[in-house]
Formats: sequence, structure tokens, C-alpha cells
Amino acid sequence: MSATEPRAGTGDGQAGKPRRGRVWIVLLPLVVFLGLATVFMVQLLSGNDPSKIPSALIDKPAPETALPALAGMARDGVPVPGLDPADFQGAVTVVNVFASWCAPCRVEHPLLMKLAEDDGIRMVGIDYKDEPANALRFLGTFGLPYDAVGVDADGRAAIEWGVYGVPETFIVGPDGRIRYKFVGPLSEEALAGPFGQALAAAKSEAS
Repeated sequence: MSATEPRAGTGDGQAGKPRRGRVWIVLLPLVVFLGLATVFMVQLLSGNDPSKIPSALIDKPAPETALPALAGMARDGVPVPGLDPADFQGAVTVVNVFASWCAPCRVEHPLLMKLAEDDGIRMVGIDYKDEPANALRFLGTFGLPYDAVGVDADGRAAIEWGVYGVPETFIVGPDGRIRYKFVGPLSEEALAGPFGQALAAAKSEAS
């Protein structure tokens, strides 16, 4: 018998194992999709707000994330600073994760401009995986609601903040702890509902 020939009785068993492995590889995406779909349906049927996804960071200190400023971004001729974790202490901060390529970010932007009129809060933007020139154009077109804009070029900061996708908005209390997380574009209903209530509660702590 040639050394390259398979032994009798062993070929079928050996071929079956990789074949079964390939079946699992094909089925795995379907299993993951069905699992996510089930979670989503349970969320809808429960009547809970799908925009408020539980976060392990609630009531925890905001991540020690320092980010560089968006080069060329200025207000009244003064450069807008980047993200400095020390600035969370003593102020109520609204942290908005956005990107110029994000369509829902454009939808919510007028509400961010409205929030920026409130002297009792500090607005911070985290520019997620964006081209600086595009971000400058975006803010130049739709307005600059932020007191600081940190550039998260590689998305690492978003991971530290537990971001699912843009846009997302956080409320950080005057003690530097995260009070609330809102997933998706802000709306008038959100400002009048739980998000607005959480913001009011945080502002009462600072007064």
C-alpha cells in the first residue's frame, strides 16, 4: 500500500469532523442574529424605552479619557479645547458622541444647540472615527454646541465609554460620575422625559 493512501475505515470519520465544523461556522451568524433579535423583541414587548440601554458605567466615574482637540475648531477666535477628564469635576456635563458621517447626528443637532443655551451645563463632543476636515465642515454648517471637542480617531474612547453606536449622549454629574446614558438621536420627547429629568436632577446637585 502506498504511503500516501488513506487507511481503510478511517477516511469517512476524518472527513466528517471538518464537515461538521464547517456547518457550525455557517450557522453561527444565524444563531447570533436570532439571539439579538430575541433580545430586541423582548425589549419592545416589555414596553421599556429602547433608547435607554443599561450601562455598567451608570453611577461610576467617567472614564479617564483625554482626547486631542479638533484642529482648526474655534469659537470667537479662541481654539476649542479637547477632552480633559479633570473638567468633569464641579460641572454638569453633557457628553455627545457624534460623527459627520452619521445621519441621525444631523437630526439631533438642533436639540444639542438648544441644550447649549443652558448656562447650567457644559457640552462636550466626542468626534468618533471621523475625518477632521469633515467634522469641521459639519460643525461649521450646523453650529457648534460644544465647549470642548475631543477627537476619537481610532474609536478607543468610545469603547471606554461603552458606546454601542453614534449618536449617544451621556449626562455626567458635578462629582464626575455618569448619571444617564441615551442611545440614538435626542428628541423633544427625550428632553421632556427621562433624559431631561436626569439632567435636572444632576443640575440640582450642582446648585
